[in-house]
Amino acid sequence: MTTAVRTASLSETQRSSRPVRPSLVAALAISFLLSSTWSWAADRSGKEVVGAVCSNCHVTGKIGAPKIGDRSAWDKRTSQGLTTLTQHALNGVRKMPAHGGNPELSNLEIGRAITYMVNQSGQNWVEPVSLAAAGPRTGEMVVQAKCIECHGVGKFGAPKIGDQQAWIGRVSLGLDKVVGTAIHGHGAMPPRGGMADLTDQEIRSAVIYMFNQSTAMAKAY
Repeated sequence: MTTAVRTASLSETQRSSRPVRPSLVAALAISFLLSSTWSWAADRSGKEVVGAVCSNCHVTGKIGAPKIGDRSAWDKRTSQGLTTLTQHALNGVRKMPAHGGNPELSNLEIGRAITYMVNQSGQNWVEPVSLAAAGPRTGEMVVQAKCIECHGVGKFGAPKIGDQQAWIGRVSLGLDKVVGTAIHGHGAMPPRGGMADLTDQEIRSAVIYMFNQSTAMAKAY
């Protein structure tokens, strides 16, 4: 993916101090349950790319590379999202050369390699797939690729993933309204969250994913 990295956020809205009603959480959670399937592409897996290229530095922590398995080192990077981390690897960052020193690696393969190293260091990301082979991206994929940049830490007032009160307050106004805001942009958040190739359905799936990750009732399902 070569989409330029842009900052995305949602304006802070007034939050109610009243406790969230379990019945409201349940109704919203049940309404938003989705299931998605996808197929793997023929490109090399993240494990294969890491073994052939990335391990040269990331196994030992050579020249300051975050060491595979060092959760603390990777946690500082995962909040940036897969899109940003992939762009860093494509362009080169600090002492790491562009494409990790192997210009034959595709954008997809680099994204998979990053995902593999992140997962080996305590996370549970979904390995990227070829859009041509996979069809629509799941909400989790979209969030990991871009939305987490702001929603992972609450940057610029974006409702933080895990903040039940913030997400209930927004989604209770209507899912279509929240999705429409993400599609058209609002405040500091650009249209489509800064990923111009996202479809309306992919954006909807991302909103639902973040809502579900932010409510205890949704997690129970």
